[in-house]
Amino acid sequence: MRRYAALEVIAGLLTQTDLVVSSTGMISRELFSIADSARSFYMMGSMGLASSIGLGVALSLPERRVVVLDGDGAVLMNIGSMTTIGHLAPANLLHIVLDNRAHDSTGGQPTATTTTRLEEIATAAGYPFSHRVATVDELRRAIGEAAGRGPAFILAEVERGGVEGIARVTHSPEDIKRRFRAAARGV
Repeated sequence: MRRYAALEVIAGLLTQTDLVVSSTGMISRELFSIADSARSFYMMGSMGLASSIGLGVALSLPERRVVVLDGDGAVLMNIGSMTTIGHLAPANLLHIVLDNRAHDSTGGQPTATTTTRLEEIATAAGYPFSHRVATVDELRRAIGEAAGRGPAFILAEVERGGVEGIARVTHSPEDIKRRFRAAARGV
């Protein structure tokens, strides 16, 4: 499946109370173009830290579902966060990795996910629900099955490449923080 199609499915399944932390690069750009929301924290820089930030938000706001949208390269840069997520076990965290087996935003260099099964690492780290999907229908089903079983992990196999000429996130980092903080507080 295409990453954009996967993000459309995910965005369509978000509720008005869900909070989203999206990884740097094309994931944030594509999510921004699909469904810009104050409830989305678009990472700019800090590659690999979406899961760490999402964990902090999930622990701080246990009554809200927190969806982390990550890339395979970003997860591999901070794979230790998965062990912390599994150990602290926030039931409200859904960690979705869009795996195209490449650092697509920086030239397409291959990642180690051709031999490393991140969903198995999630299971070993203590995520109660971990699943690999390859189609939009499987993704939709897995998100439904993950409900209430967090921390949950879904690895979505996606194709390399993105939407040609897609715009960058136009909000400044300060505006992203301000909007997200207000949305998290319910203001």
